[in-house]
Amino acid sequence: MQSHRRAPNLHEAAREPDFIEVIGSREHNLHIERLEVPKRKLVVFTGVSGSGKSSLAFDTLYAEGQRRYVETLSSYARQFLGQMQRPDVEHLRGLSPTIAIEQKSASNNPRSTVGTITEIYDYLRLLYARAGEQHCHKCGKPVQAQTPEQIAAEILALPEGARATLVAPLVTHRKGEFRELFDDLRARGFLRVEVDGEAIRLDEVPEGNLKLAKHVKHTIGLVVDRIPVTPDNRQRLVEGVELGLREGKGELQVAIEGGSSKSSKSSKSQKSAGTTLTFSVNRACCGQSFPELSPQNFSFNSPLGMCGACNGLGTRLEVDPELVIPDGSLSIRDGAIAPWASAMARGEGWTFRIAESVAKACKVDLDVPWKRLGAKKQRLVLFGMEGQKIAVAWGKEGSESHGTFGMTWEGVIPGLMRRFRDSTSDTAREQYRRFMREVACDVCEGRRLRPETMAVFLAGKSIADVTGMTVKQAMGHFEALTLSGARQQITEGVQREIASRLGFLLNVGLDYLTLNRGGPTLSGGEAQRIRLASQLGSELSGVMYVLDEPSIGLHQRDNGRLIATLRRLRDLGNTVLVVEHDEETVRAADHVIDFGPGAGHLGGKVIAAGTPEEIEKDPDSLTGAYLSGRIKIETPKERRAPRAWIEILGATEHNLKDIHVKVPLGVLAAVTGVSGAGKSSLVNGILLPALGRELHGALDPVGAHQGIKGLDALDKVIAIDQKPIGRTPRSNPGTYTKAFDQIRELFAQLPDARARGWESGRFSFNVKGGRCESCHGDGVVKVEMHFLADVYVTCELCKGKRYNEQTLSVRYKGKSIADILDTSIDECLKLFEAVPALKRILMTLAEVGLGYMKIGQSAPTMSGGEAQRVKLSRELGKSQTGRTLYVLDEPTTGLHFEDIRKLLGVLQRLVEGGNTVVVIEHNLDVIRCADWLIDIGPEGGDGGGRVIAEGTPEQVARVQASYTGQFLQKMLS
Repeated sequence: MQSHRRAPNLHEAAREPDFIEVIGSREHNLHIERLEVPKRKLVVFTGVSGSGKSSLAFDTLYAEGQRRYVETLSSYARQFLGQMQRPDVEHLRGLSPTIAIEQKSASNNPRSTVGTITEIYDYLRLLYARAGEQHCHKCGKPVQAQTPEQIAAEILALPEGARATLVAPLVTHRKGEFRELFDDLRARGFLRVEVDGEAIRLDEVPEGNLKLAKHVKHTIGLVVDRIPVTPDNRQRLVEGVELGLREGKGELQVAIEGGSSKSSKSSKSQKSAGTTLTFSVNRACCGQSFPELSPQNFSFNSPLGMCGACNGLGTRLEVDPELVIPDGSLSIRDGAIAPWASAMARGEGWTFRIAESVAKACKVDLDVPWKRLGAKKQRLVLFGMEGQKIAVAWGKEGSESHGTFGMTWEGVIPGLMRRFRDSTSDTAREQYRRFMREVACDVCEGRRLRPETMAVFLAGKSIADVTGMTVKQAMGHFEALTLSGARQQITEGVQREIASRLGFLLNVGLDYLTLNRGGPTLSGGEAQRIRLASQLGSELSGVMYVLDEPSIGLHQRDNGRLIATLRRLRDLGNTVLVVEHDEETVRAADHVIDFGPGAGHLGGKVIAAGTPEEIEKDPDSLTGAYLSGRIKIETPKERRAPRAWIEILGATEHNLKDIHVKVPLGVLAAVTGVSGAGKSSLVNGILLPALGRELHGALDPVGAHQGIKGLDALDKVIAIDQKPIGRTPRSNPGTYTKAFDQIRELFAQLPDARARGWESGRFSFNVKGGRCESCHGDGVVKVEMHFLADVYVTCELCKGKRYNEQTLSVRYKGKSIADILDTSIDECLKLFEAVPALKRILMTLAEVGLGYMKIGQSAPTMSGGEAQRVKLSRELGKSQTGRTLYVLDEPTTGLHFEDIRKLLGVLQRLVEGGNTVVVIEHNLDVIRCADWLIDIGPEGGDGGGRVIAEGTPEQVARVQASYTGQFLQKMLS
């Protein structure tokens, strides 16, 4: 019988599946039997914190995609890669090549900038090298070409008796052995070369023996002649210059030695001995020649382009007198000079004797308040006495070791700087670093480049001028840039690439960033969006992108642009998986997967999956309940009135426009505005460090402002950030909140422990005695593999319990100390209900929404939002004075609607205790629940820095100039 089944053609057989099929996923808290994730769609993973979103997106899908890619490489290549362990999943089908765009710093390298990260700066260097117009950095005139006769005449104008060594540059900062080059020079009769500054005679090295380190960059010059500068040698000099220019392809270096200062009165003759002049047949002015422009000349990472004073960093370290003298009302004996404070308190030691000797020599009274000493004496103490010696005594008077000797007093500040430079101890350098701050380099004014480089212009702008623009300004500059003739043909493709990359940055809401903004100063959200913009530029197709809350730090006004970017990435044929809580992003998704129902061991399941409309109607979905309005965060019916104010006067830090800001006390206040408007500059740059200095004696530098009033209304300031609570697995919520101290004390009081004479230290996994010595209390042992990633295996002796058998034999309600560490906070609450002090700490952890977390969960496995809430819970557990200011920077990061509701309850509780809470926030639920708003803007970067609106949410909602107010108006109405 003939079959009517159609045989699949080769194209259909190879067709990519429409779904990523996940079967039996058990990574962390996941319990997924089977799940289909649609491909080539925008898919949002949502759910309460700790419900398993990141475990599936990053720890399963991304990790397995990366692992499979690495497996395709050779064993030789794999040994250099940090390989990933196979996630705990039975089967994954339909995976595409994966790229993760996470919330992490773009770069910790101080040389990294927005321009270098996005490669815009690479194209700018090429553009300026090919189309830039070089000017003299001394007189500003366009540089002119030189003839060999002109070069010879300039050399002859050198001081009388000078000797000139003519060197033709052959190799500049290139790797290689260059054996053939040396053999060729020898065969042509040349005798001397300079290699990396060292003179070498070719006739003294056997042929073929002169070769350099292959993987090191070298600079090689041919020594053409060494000529005494006299009129009689003019012809020889001209011939040497012509030969040098020919061998150096138009460039020549002349090293000057000897010579007196009397000669020609021409400025060209004022060359000091020991200097090297560069000449070129192409470019010269004001007695200085300029080499042919190349992209390296515009790199602040290359010796050819970087500022020599700061080595291309744009900043240098400088001792700050304000950090050295934090409190001018104290006398020197009472500790006015911070580096001397401990020695003065002891009244003995080397530093103390120096202080007494300085006081005697400078006639400074050690018991007079510093601010009353007078400017002259203050300067003598801080900056020393040039050429004047002081006598310093050592040893006790009358002893054999007693005596004196003289030393030049260099001053406190130069002394700190010298010891910082000379010290080889990291600990000592860190101590000196406390009294220093970074300032802009006074040579390049923070622009990183050599003066010659900054004198190259294109359309009236140097490359430093362009990198100092915001993305939006740079886009306008290049849209208006018009070149003609050959320059237009040469640079057309480069200009197109620059405009394209600037456009991608605009699309993800980063128009306020300047191109020279340092990579380490970017927030996690900004860094993530920069990487997202870079991926758009690559225009890859068939890739699976995994993003972690890309809307972090983004104002609601800019959400639309971000969503359009994600859709464009999808439309290129990619699968875009986004872990997100933002309502607008969830509603814009093609497919939503909701995790839950709770967090930790209570979550890990897929509660609902489908379109946003389907999720909204699903009765089991907590996310759907908030989307539909069945559950909502209620707006407070009444707003608290401020009981006092802190006034910040004349704030000019970063982009702040000399503003006067009143921060209310006794309320929940939110500082709002678009990204880059100046919120962090105001709160983290001025308010927080100023309070830290006033209330806690901190030494952190305070941002630029004229003054602050009203600080006496507070007695404490606490910043609750999202930094990890610890960097090792030994740190956990129990140890951080001191709950584990209480648990250990409780175990030490149990009859079995008391009978053996054990104290609380016996139940610590950080000290010898009770811990397992095989794994040193870690519970796991690291096994180093040669070709594979390091493997952590459970300790065979303690089976991961961390403690030895004797310690584990002591039990409380049937649980050992190891069992307690593996118990959730909610379960611990029931377990320790009869221990009031411990119950109070655990209750605060539960109140901030961390009841699902195990009391012993290691710090490195916690998200930034979880770490922030652990810190918040510890503050809740402390006794309240009612005069504390809490500062939180975007506390809703990583939080679901339900988590935000819990967080607001905690913040309101702090305020009800008489405290003040200031949050920097974009989340509209938090903003509308605040008592007072300070809206900064209207735009980011130079377009911001002003107070657009302030008052209650209702008052701000009526200000049409406020973007925050426009969105609030919709919500409140």
